Amino acid sequence: MNSIRLRKNNLCIENISALKLATKYKTPFYCYSLSQLKDNFNRFNNTFKTIKPIICFSVKSNSNLTLLKELKKIGSGADVVSLGELLKAIKAGMNPKKIVFSGVGKTEEEIRAAIKKRILLINVESENEAVLINKISKKLSRKTSIGIRLNPNVTGKTHKKISTGGKNEKFGLLYNDCVNLCQKIKRMENLKLEGLSVHIGSQITNIKPFKEVLSILNKILNKTKIDFKFIDLGGGMGISYSNKEKKLNLKQYAQLVRKFTKNKNVKIIFEPGRFIVGNTAVLISKIIYIKKSNNKKFVILDTGMNDLIRPALYNAEHKIVPLKKTNKRIGGNIEFVGPVCESADKFLSQKGFAQIKEGDYVGLTHVGAYGMSLSSNYNCRPTAAEIMVTGSKHKLIRKRQSLENLVNN
Repeated sequence: MNSIRLRKNNLCIENISALKLATKYKTPFYCYSLSQLKDNFNRFNNTFKTIKPIICFSVKSNSNLTLLKELKKIGSGADVVSLGELLKAIKAGMNPKKIVFSGVGKTEEEIRAAIKKRILLINVESENEAVLINKISKKLSRKTSIGIRLNPNVTGKTHKKISTGGKNEKFGLLYNDCVNLCQKIKRMENLKLEGLSVHIGSQITNIKPFKEVLSILNKILNKTKIDFKFIDLGGGMGISYSNKEKKLNLKQYAQLVRKFTKNKNVKIIFEPGRFIVGNTAVLISKIIYIKKSNNKKFVILDTGMNDLIRPALYNAEHKIVPLKKTNKRIGGNIEFVGPVCESADKFLSQKGFAQIKEGDYVGLTHVGAYGMSLSSNYNCRPTAAEIMVTGSKHKLIRKRQSLENLVNN
């Protein structure tokens, strides 16, 4: 399913022309397809249906409250890494028993809140953290369910800034440390060690790292002899952003997981984010100027790295399309850039493009994950609005930040 596509030479989000939305809402804005969101979640769930996993959507990828509420309606839980994300998941109506809390730097306040909300698991990433959770649990007269996060020393063969499974990364515990802490936790009276967790990175499109991780998990299960109730396999499943990138073969991954769970009495947890929301949105922007310089055409947009930082941060590539297609083209070196005062504020460089002019609108595709959630007020620019489309209807799901709010804070 592709809910964001060309129809009669017009880019449409479901049944609505993006150009129509661009003339109604002030650019730049994010526009989401609810149908695509639901289809992605259901496709993921159906691929793993024989093992009946708990799906905890990665809130860090997109924390819009309306989207979280829609995901809750179709059975999603939440993977959170801060008190703010936890409270958003709860406000969205998500079942605490479908919420897992990860992250290396949980504060006392965050731990206390997670314990009081009786979430499914707090995934421990250090011995110090386990000691603190035990101490707080004792004060609250609670016995807290925890998982322990293994760092398997397996890299996801992805961008170095989104790889979390190597031995030099801050995340989780290396094999021997993990085994030793499992034994120590048995002596912590206010903890219940129920989960074993792993997450090796994001935007992984090769099945091999996942296969290696499952093998290491089997070794640690045999070594510790602990009957874990939950195995949290994290997220990281990659999508295709362009013709240059392949996506993860999810069916192949499901076969590996089914094989792993055979003869094990465990519940699998997944934490997908990008796979669920990545291709659900387009960032609509207006061309302010087209500037010619040194045999290059700079197409200057009204959106910048403050709205979408992935290209600057990860060298990520997002396809850019005109909202109205034309067969006419312009030649030469084209570079799409934003208005922010940074040389890194650029989105795409290529040879030639569809004929465009100042005042036209374009869409940056596949921006649903780590787009709005990584946005900022850099250069004192207001955060963009967010729109959701359902069939032929559209609604504002987050207002564009007002200049008054921006300058008063």
